[in-house]
Amino acid sequence: MTDTRARPEALSAYIAVTAAYWAFMLTDGALRMLVLLHFHTLGFSPVQLAYLFVLYEIAGMVTNVCAGWIAARFGLTSTLYAGLGIQVLALLALAQLDPTWAIGVSVAYVMVVQGASGVAKDLAKMSSKSAVKLLAPSEDGWLFRWVALLTGSKNAVKGLGFLLGAALLATLGFVWAVLGMAAILAVILIAVLIAMPPGLPKGRKGAKFSEVFSKSANVNWLSAARVFLFGARDVWFVVGIPIYFYAVLSDGTVSGNRAAFFMIGTFLAVWVILYGFVQAIAPRILRASSRLEGELVRAAKGWAWALAVIPAILTVAAMASDGAQTWLTSILVAGLLIFGAIFAINSALHSYLILTFTKAERVTMDVGFYYMANAGGRLLGTVLSGLTYQLGGLPLMLGTATLMVAGAAMVASFLRVDVQDQVV
Repeated sequence: MTDTRARPEALSAYIAVTAAYWAFMLTDGALRMLVLLHFHTLGFSPVQLAYLFVLYEIAGMVTNVCAGWIAARFGLTSTLYAGLGIQVLALLALAQLDPTWAIGVSVAYVMVVQGASGVAKDLAKMSSKSAVKLLAPSEDGWLFRWVALLTGSKNAVKGLGFLLGAALLATLGFVWAVLGMAAILAVILIAVLIAMPPGLPKGRKGAKFSEVFSKSANVNWLSAARVFLFGARDVWFVVGIPIYFYAVLSDGTVSGNRAAFFMIGTFLAVWVILYGFVQAIAPRILRASSRLEGELVRAAKGWAWALAVIPAILTVAAMASDGAQTWLTSILVAGLLIFGAIFAINSALHSYLILTFTKAERVTMDVGFYYMANAGGRLLGTVLSGLTYQLGGLPLMLGTATLMVAGAAMVASFLRVDVQDQVV
């Protein structure tokens, strides 16, 4: 692959893809916070709240398998545009929700709309991540730097989306917040359609759907590790911790709810922004440009075990506390921020390794398969988030996160360097 200095269109395409992905993830983060807080104030239980996101994750799993083949067949821009367009339609549909509907009808409707949003998110994600493999220079660690920058900046933007969602809910209300985001994203989609530079592949007619399933042991083991890693995050992130903080921060009044919305949104925004920042500088933290590929493969296991220590400590603290306590909340905030930083290094390392393990001609399908596993982990974590918090509170929820990170570390030990080590 040629250096990007000899291919200015590659850098232009990378910038355009990154900008489109940023816009999408801003609305994705805001929408998640809007749905979670809005429906919690309507009286939804933790399990019911988890159900709202279940179809989102299921749709993501199915989409990633299909999207890899669609992108290989019709080109990466087709899946990127489709992702942005479907998200606009999902936001418009969510604005039609009627507060007079029965809870069961509301849950079903939001699940379907969230499912469409899940399809949109993973179309955009697969397109963006695959583009990096195809556009980045192969030498001097540029692949790791480009993927880390894309992923890190995306998560920082998504963190701002959490804060934006909480702020819009507190100021504009649910319907106007959703409509406003739909309008902004529609404008961005039109701009990308008009201004997308050349540089991305157009697809190949001979691509077969059966090629989606990888025969690479490393791709399969890394995908399995991804299931456990992201399940461990979402088991506390999706429902449990936001609801715990809401119980601690809100006094039940309108003004109390508004203040709680801002504080919860701010915490989650700070967490995701920190996560994104650390992801972006992960190549520097890991000294990737001067290390052999084999060293980075082996590092995946060590960093996963380091991550497992954090939820284990938080589990012990939660077991020692008699209900919600100020000291426990302080420990949770600090501990989860540390978790976010170490989690970011694990995630960035995985995102680099999947692009290393795959080949250019298979990149969309291997990346699609890998992110299907990612969505599977989020689905598992989402279901367990509501279930464990409702059944056993913080101790069971955080203990489950600990076991899942340990699972990621054990699976990562099966990764192998199949070719002679090369300097990244």
